[in-house]
Amino acid sequence: MSSRLRLTLMALATAVIVAAAVVVLTTSTSSSGRGTVGFAGGIRPPGAPVDFTLRDEAGHAVSTRDLRGRPAIVTFLYTACKDDCPTIAAQIRLALDRLQTAVPVLAVTVDPANDTQAARRRFLRRQHLKGDMRFLSGSPAELERVWSTFGIRPQERGLEHTAYVVLLGRDGRQRVGFPVDKVTPEGIVHDVRILAG
Repeated sequence: MSSRLRLTLMALATAVIVAAAVVVLTTSTSSSGRGTVGFAGGIRPPGAPVDFTLRDEAGHAVSTRDLRGRPAIVTFLYTACKDDCPTIAAQIRLALDRLQTAVPVLAVTVDPANDTQAARRRFLRRQHLKGDMRFLSGSPAELERVWSTFGIRPQERGLEHTAYVVLLGRDGRQRVGFPVDKVTPEGIVHDVRILAG
């Protein structure tokens, strides 16, 4: 191999290593531009701001438009759930305790036929989230649109629903997601703080 070819290959290898280092460094910083580490949860696909209005456990209308300007937590639960839903609720409750600041939390039913207002109120009391989480429902068409927006499969006989926690940015767009087996209070707190920055 000639010395000229050897130098060319070494220069090419150096350029590839430098390019790889730049990619690693730029993807490990957040979009806040302050050099913080990346998100704990998975990045959600970019899309339009989430826009829906449903009714909470007290019958009041709740619109995602009213949440703009601050991060928000959205999850998908049902009141008769014995494992994933109580786990998600507990992780969110612990995160809220650690954040020590008001963060809007919306739970959207995945079992509207059984999640009556009374059942949703009981669930929130059992999970110690009364006043911290609003448990929403709506018409089948409204719920289908919300589930589709977030990529959620509702609860069905023989099929478990998609158990997920999604963080919205201050602009109302989906930014970060946690499947039930990856959600932790630390992860939620970390990512909410990045989104609030």
